[in-house]
Amino acid sequence: MADKEEAEGGAEASEEAVVAPKGKLKLIIAVVLVLAIVGGGSTWFFFLRHHGEEAHAEAPPPKPSSYVEVPDMLVNLVGTPGERVQYLKVKIVLEVKEEKQVEAIKPNLPRVTDIFQTYLRELRASDLNGSAGLFRLREELTRRVNAAVSPNQVSAVLFKEIVVQ
Repeated sequence: MADKEEAEGGAEASEEAVVAPKGKLKLIIAVVLVLAIVGGGSTWFFFLRHHGEEAHAEAPPPKPSSYVEVPDMLVNLVGTPGERVQYLKVKIVLEVKEEKQVEAIKPNLPRVTDIFQTYLRELRASDLNGSAGLFRLREELTRRVNAAVSPNQVSAVLFKEIVVQ
């Protein structure tokens, strides 16, 4: 019986001996992974913070945009015969990047107004429906004004007011 207890006690001792190295190996791997994650994270934060400060310190402050008012326009829209005549009233502002471009564009405002009037008179009321219609109108007017004031460039055509009646 004593031999049996020794055999069982010996089996338990050998199981503990087998379990102990696996437990130590898992512990070592876990510690190494935690150290690698903490070290990598702190290194990334250190380089990112110092790199970000240098980039922000060197960047000049953005220049404010300048704006050119275009005279208000009232045009009749194309319609089918027998239909009520519809009108479009538009207030437009041109956005440019620098103040010196404003003075270069102002002498060309009659040409810009003419190009806008010609284009707007060919529109139908259905062309202006929804935000997609206004987006297409903005893109087309921007393209046309840039052709008229070349070599200067207009950043955007902004609508102050649009009324279809």
